[in-house]
Amino acid sequence: MTKWTNPSIPAILLLAALALPGAAASAQTDVAASLYGAFSGTTNGNGTVQSPSNSAGGLLELRHIDNPLIGYDVTYSYNRDNQTYKNSAALPCPSGGCTVAAVSANAHELTGDWVVSVHGASLRPFALAGIGVLFNEPTGNQSNTTSATKPTFVYGAGIDWGVLPHLGVRFQYRGNLYKAPNLTRLFTSTDAFTHTAEPMIGVYFRL
Repeated sequence: MTKWTNPSIPAILLLAALALPGAAASAQTDVAASLYGAFSGTTNGNGTVQSPSNSAGGLLELRHIDNPLIGYDVTYSYNRDNQTYKNSAALPCPSGGCTVAAVSANAHELTGDWVVSVHGASLRPFALAGIGVLFNEPTGNQSNTTSATKPTFVYGAGIDWGVLPHLGVRFQYRGNLYKAPNLTRLFTSTDAFTHTAEPMIGVYFRL
């Protein structure tokens, strides 16, 4: 008769067998819609000071979670992204004078993120990190403007709260790190990294 030489092995196998159904039960695919505030920092470089306006936006999200360590989502978000540019006080004015360039613009962002999470009762805390592309587009027929496309690094964390079997509320914070877009030809780019903070609240539907 074969005997276990290590008494911990049967216990490990038993725990793994018990954990597998739980991991399968925690798998989830959902779609979500959220509203957020976009708060971006001022950048200063190459004689230019760039100041984005704070704004509200919306985010659409498709998320799939296989287990606590393997999950991913894809997102699309939109918000107004008006910018103002002026010369740094340390430098002389350009030939056109010390004017301020104001550009009305929209920001569209596409991202792909890796998600880790845990599931207990009706709550699922999560954290995420990913990369994306930020498209900044001036609106209307503004003169001396140009569009800008920037890669962005995304990180965040939040919690899902299930209120019904297939419906829940999602609270999350997302941060974006990218190079400030230069949307005007009247000023030199700051060529500096900036950060946008996006606290948000939304609802998700579990498929």
